[in-house]
Amino acid sequence: MPFTDKPKNQTGTGVLCPALIISAPSSGSGKTTITAALARYHRNRGRKVTVFKVGPDFIDPMILRQASGELVYQLDLWLVGEQGCQELLYRAALTSDLILIEGVMGLFDGTPSSADIAEYFNIPVLAVIDASAMAQTFAAVTYGLAKHRPNLPFSGVIANRVNSQRHEELLVTSLASEFKFYGRIPKEAAITLPERHLGLVQAQELADIDQQLDHAADLIAETALTKLTAEVEFFPTINTSLATLSDTALADTRIAIIKDKAFSFIYAANIAFLKQAGAEIIYCSALTDVGLPEADVLYLPGGYPELYAQSLSENITFIQSIKNFAAANKPIVAECGGMLYLLDELTNLEDQSFKMAGLIPGSAVMQKKLAAIGSQSVELPIFNLDENESTIMRGHSFHYSSANIALTPISQTIHHPSERLGEFVYQHGNIIASYMHWYLPSNPELAVKLFNKNRRF
Repeated sequence: MPFTDKPKNQTGTGVLCPALIISAPSSGSGKTTITAALARYHRNRGRKVTVFKVGPDFIDPMILRQASGELVYQLDLWLVGEQGCQELLYRAALTSDLILIEGVMGLFDGTPSSADIAEYFNIPVLAVIDASAMAQTFAAVTYGLAKHRPNLPFSGVIANRVNSQRHEELLVTSLASEFKFYGRIPKEAAITLPERHLGLVQAQELADIDQQLDHAADLIAETALTKLTAEVEFFPTINTSLATLSDTALADTRIAIIKDKAFSFIYAANIAFLKQAGAEIIYCSALTDVGLPEADVLYLPGGYPELYAQSLSENITFIQSIKNFAAANKPIVAECGGMLYLLDELTNLEDQSFKMAGLIPGSAVMQKKLAAIGSQSVELPIFNLDENESTIMRGHSFHYSSANIALTPISQTIHHPSERLGEFVYQHGNIIASYMHWYLPSNPELAVKLFNKNRRF
């Protein structure tokens, strides 16, 4: 395990709160559905449920926020940092009746993994196993998940996509008595969340999402997951980088953020960071608004511009307002899909090409094959920092497009933990753009300079 064994705090000074990590042998097992169903079940009973997502995913948190009614933050011992994760969990424990954490991929996949989080914070794991095509093997999979690491806190297992009582009996009778069986969730189209190339469909695109969640919560009522899980002690932390962040660092700075169905991939922690630094956040839509609001800085997050390319290209007045913003030499920060929107042209999977904003020379083409994925860091030497300040920002990339950009990159990311080279970072006028999604709290000093309304290149 690449992280310290436990948070370095005195025992007995923490806050107790029921908590559970929902993980699985692999992606596609139903973690998001079970986590969302659990959150909605307990929320419907008047409890405050705080949900986290292990790893840098954007789409699952949208579903989980819809289920819980609360913001969903990422937990990742590398991206967020050990102290950052500890602080997020402690704050949640102070005000929540239940903490749920949806894992990433399989339980032991990744560096760090969901199992790393479980061991580091001593949070028990609920294993979600898709048992639709197995019987006695269910017991072997459970045993492997529970025993692969000797110190893993393991709560029990739930069988997903199991419709008959007889099938459930086969699973239960094969299971060793030391493992708690929480029950089964049937395979139903009514609770199946649709997917596309980057993962699940966004919550805002599903007209019947609340009915799905309520129905899934009703199924939880038929399991042993209705009771709150065991309490976990969460400890405060000190000397985090955010603790020294001035609440006036971005004072008098109005940041316009494009947020709609085309652009919605943004970390909740990034918004919280910008607000904590004193910035005023104004949201707008590249699909429906006629132009940008009055602002000092423009932030274009990732998303699905390829799905709305025609509508984006036809909103000429909004594109012109961005051109005017850039012409005024105001700072623009663009990530992944936001960067594609600033290019000259974008070609979708149907081989249809659409004119984009034309602020970055180049074009992008969508492809069916995954182009890049992974956690990474990047050095941004373009800012003047003090000798003791880092120029490295952490983040993540995940995209199905390839871009041909006629600019010389100013930097290139390094993947974690492989250290292979990754995405390029571009600077054009006062625009900073990359396929990389920045995790701003990973370097507060650098992030403040990135969003400084007075920065000029």
